Amino acid sequence: MDETATITAVKTEKSEKAQPARWFSEQKTTAENAGEPASKISIKGVNLHYGTFQALYDVNLELLANKVTAFIGPSGCGKSTLLKTLNRMNDLIPDCVIDGKVLLDGVDIYQDIDVNILRKRVGMVFQKPNPFPMSIYDNIAYGPRTHGVKNRGELDSIVEKSLRGAAIWDEVKDRLYKSALGMSGGQQQRLCIARALAVNPEVLLMDEPTSALDPISTSKIEDLVSELQKEYTIVIVTHNMQQAARISDKTAFFLLGKVIEYGETEQIFSSPHNKKTEEYITGRFG
Repeated sequence: MDETATITAVKTEKSEKAQPARWFSEQKTTAENAGEPASKISIKGVNLHYGTFQALYDVNLELLANKVTAFIGPSGCGKSTLLKTLNRMNDLIPDCVIDGKVLLDGVDIYQDIDVNILRKRVGMVFQKPNPFPMSIYDNIAYGPRTHGVKNRGELDSIVEKSLRGAAIWDEVKDRLYKSALGMSGGQQQRLCIARALAVNPEVLLMDEPTSALDPISTSKIEDLVSELQKEYTIVIVTHNMQQAARISDKTAFFLLGKVIEYGETEQIFSSPHNKKTEEYITGRFG
């Protein structure tokens, strides 16, 4: 969905053979076993069309396990579109056609898989907090119940663990059975993060999660992201350059549906290789 030429997209030569039988297994990759950074998600030659409009052009990225990757770029450049391909949210959009491969632990997510299980493994937090019109407890318990957890003691444990994981337990533990709609915006967003954590995902996708929040709530979410990356792989879309620089390990700059530059965040912000990247992060356009 927006601007110029491609420069630095990371590509690897890993085997692309899908292995559906291993889809549900908890296996470590060779790189993980060797103690090296491993790709959790490999994006290979992805093109995406909405009808006749092409929104993504030949995107190639390696998203590393237990790292925070930021997608930056002007509005309409394809950041959120790519984010939604990572758990097949674009399946819900009529006339959306995708080619290329998206591999999660080496398995192509666009092959014959259970999309509900995919979205359990790859959770998403949206730009605007979207708590369900039910109690705080039931918001968190909704996902586990959907996946078959019925035991009350187990649900209680999941709810507490998830709310603690989202750094909001102490604020809500005495009102778990009150409506989530009565929470502040910042609390609602952390509730939505807790709701995503409740189904024990491996990857968290965050689409501008702080854009509607005040500075204090934004700071809490940023601190939370830094904690969560110890257990999860995180991909975040943001228009806030300072935020991307603060919380991410890797940054991808998008323009006109193309990845213009991808690399270590410190390098992207201190010495970008592409002139368009420099112009964008210094505020000369966007």
